[in-house]
Amino acid sequence: MASDSNFVRFFGKSPFVQIVDAFIDNVGSDYSKKEIQELAGISKGSLFNSWKQVEELGIVKVTRRYGKTKLYALNTDSLIVKDIMRWEMDMIDLKMPEKQRQKIAAVQR
Repeated sequence: MASDSNFVRFFGKSPFVQIVDAFIDNVGSDYSKKEIQELAGISKGSLFNSWKQVEELGIVKVTRRYGKTKLYALNTDSLIVKDIMRWEMDMIDLKMPEKQRQKIAAVQR
């Protein structure tokens, strides 16, 4: 079992935090709600109970659609997301793969 990120350890394992953490861990990728649920390791009900707040804060954006399904990605233009990513970088373990550090650093620019 993978260990929790610094973000989850600090802010707790609420569904909202787990959703945000899943996007942070997969910055640059987009996902359906079902995929987000699986990445975050939460139930469908927990996803839908937290989703309104995720959208209202501008943490995610719709990147594309196929049929009725929307795909979402981390909204790297959001000031909240930039602050979260900056905090994450300040707390990061130096063992993080360089590729992930570069993705996170690109968001901060």
